[in-house]
Amino acid sequence: MNEHDFSAGRFEEHRSRLRAVAYRMLGSVSEAEDAVQEAWLRYDRTDVSEVENLAGWLTTVVGRVCLNVLRARATRREDPLDALTVPDPLIRREDVPDPEQEALLADSVGLALMVVLESLAPAERLAFVLHDMFAVPFDEIAPLIERSAAATRQLASRARRRVQDQAPAPDRDLAHQRKAVDAFFAASRDGDFDALVAVLHPDVILRSDGGVRRTNVLNGAHMVASQAVTFSKLSPYVRPALINGTAGVVVAMEGRAPISVMAFTVVDGRIVAIDVLMDPERLAGLEVAGIGK
Repeated sequence: MNEHDFSAGRFEEHRSRLRAVAYRMLGSVSEAEDAVQEAWLRYDRTDVSEVENLAGWLTTVVGRVCLNVLRARATRREDPLDALTVPDPLIRREDVPDPEQEALLADSVGLALMVVLESLAPAERLAFVLHDMFAVPFDEIAPLIERSAAATRQLASRARRRVQDQAPAPDRDLAHQRKAVDAFFAASRDGDFDALVAVLHPDVILRSDGGVRRTNVLNGAHMVASQAVTFSKLSPYVRPALINGTAGVVVAMEGRAPISVMAFTVVDGRIVAIDVLMDPERLAGLEVAGIGK
């Protein structure tokens, strides 16, 4: 094995972790791949023989690349930073393992959490993702955002509070999650308003992303349940799926691109968040092969 092949092999050992970092940072599968490729180019032209912790070094390189992408997005965006955006969902059948996707979701990064990450300022997102999700020390993150370690810690703490408030950890039992989702669609199909309210947390939030300037947020069980007629119309086309590792559905007619992807966050048997991607352009590019009734 020549030196270049050996060097490439060392990088490949870390690719899965780097993709996971980039996906959490960017919320886009394609942009995450681009970020990892950029990290490879930087690695390939750098002498890393003196680097003691290659995993940490590569993680900070990817973090820096992603930070630049996020800052570029912020300068282009006309909407405020907290405008609703649903990131790229990762979709698969419940009964079909996908090791590559599971590597991206090693810590069960539900879509609700990804939505909250999208609302963070770039430096906040970097500090939280690198420290809380990948255990990078604050003194290694600080130089990336040109802050002190103490200020970086404060950014991560602020982001953590927002995540805990807006994206609670879902029930670990997937069967319990699916039971709540099935009850939701059964109640909406039957027009049973009381049953629908019963499966929703009183403070449930419904976030739907329909594309540019077509976003909507509903709060509260009664407000969300009032959309039961809409949900009942979708029922014939609901295909169960795992969305970012949690129970959800793909709504699609046979042989056509999805109408929507719906991710549910279930806590203690009740739905606390529903995140819906309805943007036709983005839905057309999703990989949903094998999702069926």
